[in-house]
Amino acid sequence: MASGVEGARIEEGLAYRRSMASCFSHPAVPLALACWLPKVRRRALLVAAALLSAMPDLDAIGYFQGVPYEAWNGHRGCTHSLVFAVVVAFVIGPWLGRRCEVGAMRASLFLCASIASHGLVDMLTDGGLGVALLWPFSQERLFFSFRPIAVAPLGVSAFFSSWGVDVLLSEALWLWLPAAIAGSVGLVLTRQRPPKPPA
Repeated sequence: MASGVEGARIEEGLAYRRSMASCFSHPAVPLALACWLPKVRRRALLVAAALLSAMPDLDAIGYFQGVPYEAWNGHRGCTHSLVFAVVVAFVIGPWLGRRCEVGAMRASLFLCASIASHGLVDMLTDGGLGVALLWPFSQERLFFSFRPIAVAPLGVSAFFSSWGVDVLLSEALWLWLPAAIAGSVGLVLTRQRPPKPPA
């Protein structure tokens, strides 16, 4: 039988495993956003945005090293904040913007929105602690009042279970479907029409 401390750690671990949207779905937001922004549709920039949208969950490394979930640097802590998104985006964005020839500011803002979307998506999930979106100005963990997305299990093997299927179906309905609709509308509205022939 687990001791009080060990039992608390087990409960904390269970809470953690119920506390994230899967890494497969966070890229839906920047990909949909790019459909509205023709000038950021560069392969390297889109790949970077997709990867960076999942980057905040690297705080899982700290969790497994013993960082408490509720700490400022725990899961859904500082790496899920708007400040983190701004700092990372404006460090990487200027270099990537020059490489992709889209401009430093445009690339930085696009990457910032991509990273920041991670915390906002996690605020729509139905478990775990909230998101420290306003860190370091506030330690409060935030959720939206509407939380339709099922939280994902931690670990690849867990996805080959009914829980994993439920999570993927939930994310398909509440993330990928809205992103696909919004992206399709964006592609139509930003489509370049051929110039009219001279009269």
